[in-house]
Amino acid sequence: MANIASQRKRIARSERERDENRRFTSAVKTHLRKLQDSVEAGDDDAADSAHSELVSTVDRAVQRGGMHGNTGARRKARAARIRAGKPS
Repeated sequence: MANIASQRKRIARSERERDENRRFTSAVKTHLRKLQDSVEAGDDDAADSAHSELVSTVDRAVQRGGMHGNTGARRKARAARIRAGKPS
């Protein structure tokens, strides 16, 4: 454990930031699974909804710094392929 007060604060801040980043990545994975399930079930309305939620969540994660920009672009491209019914 750190003895310096500023280092204690930095450790706490790093933990909070890590938790926030993990919430973003977890939400993206959840929306991707919903998209895959709805495409496999053939439900176009649910697939459109899941795709728009996924894109929105990825954009928010990239904007807030929880995900790298290239990673976000790759996830959105993969989601578009899944939405179109093409294998990834």
